[in-house]
Amino acid sequence: MIERSLVIIKPDGVERSLVGEIIKRFENAGLKLVGMKMVWIGKKFAEEHYHAHSKKPFFKELVEFITEGPVVAFAIEGVHAVDNARRLVGDTSPHRAAPGTIRGDFAHLSMEYASKKGLGGKNLIHASGSKNEADEEIRLWFTKEELHSYSTVHEKHVF
Repeated sequence: MIERSLVIIKPDGVERSLVGEIIKRFENAGLKLVGMKMVWIGKKFAEEHYHAHSKKPFFKELVEFITEGPVVAFAIEGVHAVDNARRLVGDTSPHRAAPGTIRGDFAHLSMEYASKKGLGGKNLIHASGSKNEADEEIRLWFTKEELHSYSTVHEKHVF
């Protein structure tokens, strides 16, 4: 099942110079970059991105955090891209993320601690949670012209 997913390296990941390391992990797993951009999003865009959480108590913190610095957003494509991306990223709360995952290796705050301190859930990265969510998020973040099709060596040996 070839599908696409959205990944966002949040401001803490950009500020900590983890962009290259994070992208490398997706590429090493055979996921293909089909679109990428670095942007500093505004409040309205952040609210649209996180609209599914608008009624939750941490919504304001999510919006404030993702707008406090630039992010790197990229669309990936591959076999079970949504599930494989989530597996690479690790548990939403970094202190529960397994070693070897992005959050498990580079983040350590619990979401409870971050919320208590008003830190907005500094967990480095976002990855779409479902195929439908991925489709919706990719449409929000990228135009058709910003998404690309090409072949990689993985496709010759895996697909």
